[in-house]
Amino acid sequence: MAGHTAGKRSAVTCALKCDSACAKGVCNTSSNSYFRDIVSAEYSRRSLLGVGSAGALALMFGGSGAAPAVAGGTGGLAPAVKAQANKSKLKFAGIDGVPNTVDDVVVPKGYNWQPVIRWGDPLFDDSAEFDPRNQTPESQAGQFGYNCDYVDILEIPGSKGKRAVLFSNHEYTNENLMFPPDMDISQVRRTAMAAHGLSVVELERKGTGQPWKYVRGAKLNRRFLMDTKYELTGPAAGSPLLKTQADPSGRIVLGTQNNCAGGTTPWGTILSGEENFNQYFKVTNPSGEQRRYGLTSRNPSRGWHLEETRFDLDLPEGRNEDNRFGWIVEVDPFDPDSTPRKHTALGRFKHEGANVTIAASGHAVAYSGDDERFDYLYKFVSKGRYIEGDKKHNMTLLTEGDLYVASFSGNSPQNQIDGSGVLPSDGAFDGTGRWIQLTRDGKSLVPDMEIDQVLVYTRLAADKMGATKMDRPEDVEVSPHTGKVYVACTNNTARSAAQADEANPRANNRHGHVVELTENGDQAATEFTWKLVLVAGDPAADESVYFSGYPADQVQPVSCPDNLAFDSAGNLWISTDGQPGTIQRNDALYRVTMEGPEYGRVEQFMAVPIDAETCGPLIHDEDGLVFVAVQHPGEDGSWDAPRSLFPDYVTPGSTPRKGDAALPRPSVIQMYRGRR
Repeated sequence: MAGHTAGKRSAVTCALKCDSACAKGVCNTSSNSYFRDIVSAEYSRRSLLGVGSAGALALMFGGSGAAPAVAGGTGGLAPAVKAQANKSKLKFAGIDGVPNTVDDVVVPKGYNWQPVIRWGDPLFDDSAEFDPRNQTPESQAGQFGYNCDYVDILEIPGSKGKRAVLFSNHEYTNENLMFPPDMDISQVRRTAMAAHGLSVVELERKGTGQPWKYVRGAKLNRRFLMDTKYELTGPAAGSPLLKTQADPSGRIVLGTQNNCAGGTTPWGTILSGEENFNQYFKVTNPSGEQRRYGLTSRNPSRGWHLEETRFDLDLPEGRNEDNRFGWIVEVDPFDPDSTPRKHTALGRFKHEGANVTIAASGHAVAYSGDDERFDYLYKFVSKGRYIEGDKKHNMTLLTEGDLYVASFSGNSPQNQIDGSGVLPSDGAFDGTGRWIQLTRDGKSLVPDMEIDQVLVYTRLAADKMGATKMDRPEDVEVSPHTGKVYVACTNNTARSAAQADEANPRANNRHGHVVELTENGDQAATEFTWKLVLVAGDPAADESVYFSGYPADQVQPVSCPDNLAFDSAGNLWISTDGQPGTIQRNDALYRVTMEGPEYGRVEQFMAVPIDAETCGPLIHDEDGLVFVAVQHPGEDGSWDAPRSLFPDYVTPGSTPRKGDAALPRPSVIQMYRGRR
């Protein structure tokens, strides 16, 4: 990976997290236009689709499930969403950036931090105690998994704020840190498999505003492993493309892989996105569809195919197994006996996550980014309508509906979009956009593709329909105060000046940006306006850095926005993934003011330890708490030479407490006012 990690912190991350995607060719080799080529409001796709203009518009933008656009006004938002944001109850003085050599969690003055739960913490009464020198698949199966990412904490009804359930997923494993070098390689592989998946854990505390502790042996505690059964739902369930030798029905999948971000539905379930699943499969001669999803002829380094033949796509047992990953997973954290589901109606790609909002029309709308260079932004609109309090009905909403992909147009002079990222003369990167419809009422709207092909090979369907190529669209969040949609585009160093466009205005985009979408109607509308609210980077070194007009010299540098969240006052929070390699600072969590005279002001709240990534930000500001998942601390170290002792040091550089291993442990941590 030498020379390819400009937008990341480490070649180790690139190898383990995404199979060194940036060192390979771009997956999207489609000939559909870059954004800058779509500059006319009269843009027509008649020649591509071979249909008349009315038919082309119907294919691109129609939809029986979507509510009609509402002209003008506030976008058809429900009254509760229109409410003015109150000032945040989370008071702090922003910290300075932390050098990328510091192995510590740094928080504002007056705040402290402690783990909620760590990799290896036992979840059940009969779980083995964490012993990193002797980890086994069986012991790991009863313990909290590795590299936690998405986090949510939901209060248990009737507990008066004293009990809750925590959900976290586990993206991937750092075997070089986790296991002694002399451990049997098969044991390493099988234990690492057990460290993937999902966890549900009960929490307890003394009262509101107090930090949480996890409860070992609680009735809701659950691990989702590679032998956990998942039900496929939606139009592609049962398709020949999803049938395997072990599952001729094409409806039951074992396990989930490489889960990244997620979302919590209005009905209280959790969504988790399967992302870089391609790296777990062996295939000698990948098909065009497989290459579009990043599969290569190189043997996967994790070697799962040597433990389970279903991961060897060259064998009969492996046929179609790769098609069964890359979905949005839904989990009910309050029902430990429930079967988790993979929703085919939302399409298959490298989901960062999915976030659901309820449109004024009552439809559930899910937004999702495809985390790959030059890939796309998607939206799903449910066929059914949300019913308050009817969880059983609402859990059907993601099984049927219409899938869309975004097309953007800019309104600035095109000769001023030159790859420099400098604002054009009209003072903003902004424009209009349309949602191109891929499916309707369970049928395909993509020429020469059946419905199951559109949903299993969603990237290829979006290629055909001319979606806009973006700079790694990752987390997508809807503001609970305004209904506006925010998209974190983390970076894209492969974009050239010739490929720059108004929504992705920088060549060699190392630092990323954040896009704001305003639907022209409620969230089920088919047209939107957009603008860039943040063009990330270090103002001292990059004149293109932009904070919605707020003075750049009065904010902390921020780079590689990854996950987004909102607090109760409507402020946007940004966690980063890659700052150590771009601005030489540890990854961090930032608050961005979204209204009033300080609109665009960026304040740093905390920084994670050396080599770590800030994941799953959760802001409970009314409770005085902030949570993040600290992923892969000390990733450039090894078992014999760890670079981090997070989180079990008393002070940086000290000896671990009695009983704690001298190695880093990915953890969910909480930050709060007061002493530890």
